[in-house]
Amino acid sequence: MLISDIDYFLPENLIAQAPLSIRDQSRLLVLNKKSQTITHHKFCDLIDFLQPSDLLVFNNTKVLKARLFGKKKTGGAVEIFLLEPIDEKKWYCLLYPARRIKEGEIIKINDQLEIKIITKYIDNNKHQIEFLSDANTFDIINEFGNIPLPPYIKVQDHEYQKFEQRYQTVFAKSLGSVAAPTAGLHFTNELIQKLTAKKIDKEYITLHVGLGTFLPIKTTKIQDHKMHKEWYNVANSAAEKLSKAYQEKRRIIAVGTTVTRVLETIFHENSFTAGTGYTDIFIYPGYELKAISGLITNFHLPKSTLLLLVKAFAGGRLIENAYKIAIENKYRFYSFGDAMFIE
Repeated sequence: MLISDIDYFLPENLIAQAPLSIRDQSRLLVLNKKSQTITHHKFCDLIDFLQPSDLLVFNNTKVLKARLFGKKKTGGAVEIFLLEPIDEKKWYCLLYPARRIKEGEIIKINDQLEIKIITKYIDNNKHQIEFLSDANTFDIINEFGNIPLPPYIKVQDHEYQKFEQRYQTVFAKSLGSVAAPTAGLHFTNELIQKLTAKKIDKEYITLHVGLGTFLPIKTTKIQDHKMHKEWYNVANSAAEKLSKAYQEKRRIIAVGTTVTRVLETIFHENSFTAGTGYTDIFIYPGYELKAISGLITNFHLPKSTLLLLVKAFAGGRLIENAYKIAIENKYRFYSFGDAMFIE
């Protein structure tokens, strides 16, 4: 399979630049794999397509304020994009502009915080930094950082705070992602209450979304792409509920590609295994998904691993047709965009 097989043209005006005022008023394209039909709805109508026997699985990760803006002693502006912690004070990160920053250099974020550049180019563009503060690092990030919106959302540095709440799901709990699990952004507390009232079962797992999730594939052949690793945690109670649902032949519906990757990773011989670890599972057409029977997902970037996963689940031609119809009907794309339910 070639990279050209997952490329498509998207008019720039269909890239959502801001969330809707009410989360569940986004549009919902419903794709039925069996009948190969497509219908158009609002996301709040999702409940009409769910049954009391269904088990919805959510990713309860919480997005870090991973972007820090500072200055060198010379006055030059620096952006630090946090990736993951090494220990209590040291982190892996991206630096902009990296070529103008030296190892050992001190970056001043504000009068209360400085950061030291420890090592540059550990792995491609990844660097190592140290927080020069006695305070808890996560508290510092929460106080001085900015929410890490994707680069296709055009905002000024001072505008990040206005999206702070909307780039988190209403059920976000476990801090550690540098990008939101975007399928979950459409859910409101009211919609979740309606799911409960209809006796639709719910479960939560955690996968901390890494930057690699959204990076485009650059290899000509899909199979040559090196998949990134992401940390996950699945509680014993969650694994037991998932296993019971599967063995009872109930529908397991993943809310997002991140949930899908975790469930496929921990599925073995008709049951799910609890635990904590890293997954680098690469799902693309030819891979037979075993753990899920439904998927709620946003519309994804061309040449992305996310688009490959969706094609693997629904079939390449069905997804290509669905995307074509979504573009014709002016659906909003990417993180703050509309959604699709594949059943």
